[in-house]
Amino acid sequence: MPATMKRISATDLHDRMTSENRPVLINALSEEAFTSKRIPGSINITEHNLECATNVIPDKDQYIVVYCASVDCDASPKLAEKLTEMGYNNVWDFEEGLAGWCSEGYRLTGTDVN
Repeated sequence: MPATMKRISATDLHDRMTSENRPVLINALSEEAFTSKRIPGSINITEHNLECATNVIPDKDQYIVVYCASVDCDASPKLAEKLTEMGYNNVWDFEEGLAGWCSEGYRLTGTDVN
């Protein structure tokens, strides 16, 4: 992952999700993983359906946050890099992912969430 990749913490992401400048939040995991567990308000875009990003997010200056499972997962940094290569200017990686979101006590949604 490039050293220039911008990162965001769980607390900052939570604050942004409830602000007027709410980012597009992208879960970079498989559709099955997205369905079972995700941060509320996120959408699912993976490396395999990346071409849909231009339809879903037409504004290249839109604030975008990408996440995956945890710091040990490389799906979000890879997707963030590809989005940057596609010309998106404001892409952030939520490196801690689902694990970091949960560790801060924030809720998840999905079929496997109680």
